Amino acid sequence: MERLKGRPANPEGRLEKELRVYDLLDKLGIEYEYVDHPAAMTMQDCEEVDKILDAITCKNLFLCNQQKTKFYLLMMPGEKKFVTKEVSKQIGSARLSFAPEQFMEEFLDITPGSVSVLGLMNDHENRVQLLIDEDVIKAEYFGCHPCINTSSLRMKVSDLMEKILPYVHHEAEIVKL
Repeated sequence: MERLKGRPANPEGRLEKELRVYDLLDKLGIEYEYVDHPAAMTMQDCEEVDKILDAITCKNLFLCNQQKTKFYLLMMPGEKKFVTKEVSKQIGSARLSFAPEQFMEEFLDITPGSVSVLGLMNDHENRVQLLIDEDVIKAEYFGCHPCINTSSLRMKVSDLMEKILPYVHHEAEIVKL
């Protein structure tokens, strides 16, 4: 595995949703690097990739309230523990739980194991609120999947906050875990 700059040279075998991520990043003039790797379903699967990316690797959780009327994407450092009560209190929501897979696919065009902040580009109706742990904001670079878990990207946190989120019409709420 090696970290390469910019868009993969050969699009063969890549999903359309992954190519749309590269299109978006290129359109916004964002510099990024990528690593192709075996499917990474867990944070443990990402350990070797993390070393190559040299960025804060985020655990991305797709959550909802008990009534399944409000949905959240939580970006947090991979080594931190998710404590439902802490996040629920900060955002003024009833108990949070993991959202059903069907909503992840419907709202973000992402499947389990591939959850990524870049899926917000598919949330045209703003049904998902982005929550970011404060430690992610403090980092210079972060790592995420390009909506598929066989590649990982490295880009600047400032590009996410200043270019990507405004373009996809989403704002981040900062939380402390």
